[in-house]
Amino acid sequence: MKQYQIQPGKDAIKQIELDAVALAEDEIKIQLKAASINYRDIITRQVTKQEVVPFSDGAGEVVEIGSKVTDFKVGDKVIGLFFPQWMDGPLTADLFKNSRGAGKCDGMLSQQISGKASSFIRFPEHLTYEQAATLPCAGVTAWHALFETPQPAKKGQTVLIQGTGGVSVFAIQLANAFGLKSIVISSSDEKLAKAKKLGATHTINYKTTEHWDKAALDLTQGEGVDIVVEVGGAGTLEKSLNALKVNGVVSLIGILTGVEGKINPFPILTKSLRVFGIYVASKAMQTRFHQALADHNIKPIIDKTFEFEQADEAYQYQKSAKHFGKIVVKG
Repeated sequence: MKQYQIQPGKDAIKQIELDAVALAEDEIKIQLKAASINYRDIITRQVTKQEVVPFSDGAGEVVEIGSKVTDFKVGDKVIGLFFPQWMDGPLTADLFKNSRGAGKCDGMLSQQISGKASSFIRFPEHLTYEQAATLPCAGVTAWHALFETPQPAKKGQTVLIQGTGGVSVFAIQLANAFGLKSIVISSSDEKLAKAKKLGATHTINYKTTEHWDKAALDLTQGEGVDIVVEVGGAGTLEKSLNALKVNGVVSLIGILTGVEGKINPFPILTKSLRVFGIYVASKAMQTRFHQALADHNIKPIIDKTFEFEQADEAYQYQKSAKHFGKIVVKG
């Protein structure tokens, strides 16, 4: 089989060939059909100190099962969990150490992937392999940000969504399906038009409207939004806090604007705001997310698909930030 490995210190990947490995009694083997890339994969490629198979996200067909596996059969369509060991409950330091595509835990950019059966899950039947490959990180992260915090979104509330990348487009779709009003910000009028077609209630171009936090307040009659899906990080967090209503929530997901910045804690204090760090999800959350996709017939938005041999081109396209939705590599 062929697989990719990140080359430490070179910001590069290489393709290698390996012999198939024997399964343990509690493992399954899948044939990769599609994998998807996330911003996290770019960072991992730049900073990893050891060889590791990249891409946390992938979908495939079960081609072999261990002798004690009862939850799957050959032919099942599955995805790999981002955190192979996080089944339910809160994220712990030990669970955090083991995530696909980083550290010592190989990712999904391999023609065959083997692992404990518990670290895989079937995906909704109405989805293709390419669509399903987008679910383990970006998809369920959006679900977590909206509906799995201690203060989950409720019908009629307003959510501010930053950008139109993978997580953000999922958030637009979920907000629309669950009766939330949404305000989407982007620097591209073309992307904002696409967001509107997906169901965004309002859109703001943050290049032409520098004070988008004030614009969001105006759109909510000065009250503020209930939730912000925060993917920018240090460079956008202060305005996100300004845009929130009293008792509002920031679901803090990304660091696209970097990690250094000065944050004024005054709005958090005076408006009793909640800031929840969102780092993907457990298998239990993934299960609930899949049910929501099936119930509402939601299909992930794929911007562009690359062949397996074009994996490096997928990285470059992700870095360009030209995409609307997800980028997929075929198996």
